Amino acid sequence: MDPLHTALVILLTPLASAAVIALFLRRHGALASWISVAAAGLIAVLSLRLVFSQATAGGALEWLRFGDFTISLGIKVDSLALLMLFVVGFVGFLIHLFSLGYMHDDPARARYFGGLSVFMFSMLGIVFADSLFMLFIFWELVGFSSYLLINHYHEKQSAADAAKKAFIVNRVGDFGFLLGIIWCYWAFGTTNLDAIGASIQGGQVVVRAGLPLLLFCGALGKSAQMPLHVWLPDAMEGPTPVSALIHAATMVAAGIYMLCRINVLMVPAALHVIAAIGTVTALYAALCAIVQTDIKKVLAYSTLSQLGYMVAAFGLGSLGYRHEMGGHAHEMVLAAGVGAAMFHLTTHAFFKALLFLGSGSVIYGCHHEQDIFRMGGLARKMPFTFAMFTVGVAALIGFPYLAGFFSKDAILYLAYANNKLIFGILALTAVLTSFYMLRLWKLVFFGTPRSHAAEEAHEGSWTMRLPLLLLAILSAIGGWPLVYGKLAGDVAGLVPEAHGPAHTVIFAVSLFVMLAGAGAAWLFYPSQPTDALEVKAGGVFRGLVRLKESFDRGYGFYVAKVQQRFAMLLNFLDQIVLAGLIIRGSSGLVGLLGLGARALYVGNLHAYVYWFLLGLALLWGCASGLFS
Repeated sequence: MDPLHTALVILLTPLASAAVIALFLRRHGALASWISVAAAGLIAVLSLRLVFSQATAGGALEWLRFGDFTISLGIKVDSLALLMLFVVGFVGFLIHLFSLGYMHDDPARARYFGGLSVFMFSMLGIVFADSLFMLFIFWELVGFSSYLLINHYHEKQSAADAAKKAFIVNRVGDFGFLLGIIWCYWAFGTTNLDAIGASIQGGQVVVRAGLPLLLFCGALGKSAQMPLHVWLPDAMEGPTPVSALIHAATMVAAGIYMLCRINVLMVPAALHVIAAIGTVTALYAALCAIVQTDIKKVLAYSTLSQLGYMVAAFGLGSLGYRHEMGGHAHEMVLAAGVGAAMFHLTTHAFFKALLFLGSGSVIYGCHHEQDIFRMGGLARKMPFTFAMFTVGVAALIGFPYLAGFFSKDAILYLAYANNKLIFGILALTAVLTSFYMLRLWKLVFFGTPRSHAAEEAHEGSWTMRLPLLLLAILSAIGGWPLVYGKLAGDVAGLVPEAHGPAHTVIFAVSLFVMLAGAGAAWLFYPSQPTDALEVKAGGVFRGLVRLKESFDRGYGFYVAKVQQRFAMLLNFLDQIVLAGLIIRGSSGLVGLLGLGARALYVGNLHAYVYWFLLGLALLWGCASGLFS
């Protein structure tokens, strides 16, 4: 089977799975779950086949035609798509497999696995899209399927609110994204990615900064960058495997992938804005993570922070520059930012999916307890989960030669070469990352159990343990093929060769920030059911809590005091002025006159005599000229 047909099979397999489940298996959860997992397994096998063959392909089918205007849907398979396909296909399968055990007792698991299949179809459509128009179609489908999965426990008001919040916030970003697509079509006469690239390289169109920034609005929503980041922490109301698949490994990475797809549209002014937003998001989210007590929300804010790293990497590395470092001249072009961002996207998918699934194992073993201060001692109760989770923590904080070490250092290298201020902020963020992850690790796994749920903790089934093992292996060695293996050629600019003074500086800084944050957390947090930061530095703790809540309060004030009042004003203008006076003005006047005339008919003879005499008087007055 050629690469194009393989890609088509990969794309349509989860759609077929979702259709079968929705039409025939809504009351057969066990069978529905195995069909969804089998579909994900087929996707993983075919994805690995495409990835290792390094085959490229493309093709399009005309969908709609209106005169000279045509809309085509096509498939684009290149090195960037293959890297993202590996993340979506293989990691997605492992999360499906984990869900078999985690959702085993859920009465609505048929709906859950049907939603997973819809999501896989939507995400694969984004991976293969060859045009902005097709990408936007699947972009919206991803938002829809995310809404369904976050709202899985729809009987809980908090889950329903979180799903609506995610859907609405993403629509705000998608409105800007759609405007950017319209601008693209107006400027280039097409939304096909290859055609746009050819026009720019041929010098036919000059790109203004507003165009990439409007497209970037889509990434602000999907990848939860400030100020549209507020939906992601609340999305933890969904099942934990959903958090791993959508909010760690795939959906939130779609914004980064989209940016890499449109890198040819980037201009320096837009890139500076993108790098700044990513940097601020990385620091803000890391500060918020320090005060979280819900194990999943710690990981949610960590995800926000790491997504900020990816956005900053794209903005920094794509600027294009020449610099001198240790006597070696390096020229970094657009591919450097794409490579660094995609590298961290890939490794992050490994270790953050591992951490989310590890947290799911902990939650499942502790009978759905999620408060880290009500855990403790789980290293003895759940040794396998402890070992796997430890690998994930080490990879995230950048332990030398694990996956996160390589990708994080690549971003720090780009920041060091481009902007020392951003480098300093990202290094501080790395300190905070080590701090809050070691806080989480120590409180969950060490000390003595601090609740009955922790005392009764137990490991899950093999379907939950096998994905943890495979993700732990990828988190440990997943960076090596990208740095030294065959795939390195596709991301050649992302990590310069490991030599020279600059690389020694980056290595030393990386090691220092990891040890500083981890050591501070280990010494600062005793294994007790109270937050040491709140006890010892209450002002700092309350300040971080207010920082976390500031955006929600700001949006609440805007909706209640600005948007709602503006909506009331528009409603008044629509109902009274536009509809009442302008549209129905003449008919309203005639109706008013008719109403007055009907009021004259009262059925009283004396009244009719009075009106008769009044009419005669008016006629006489007019005839005699009294009113002239």
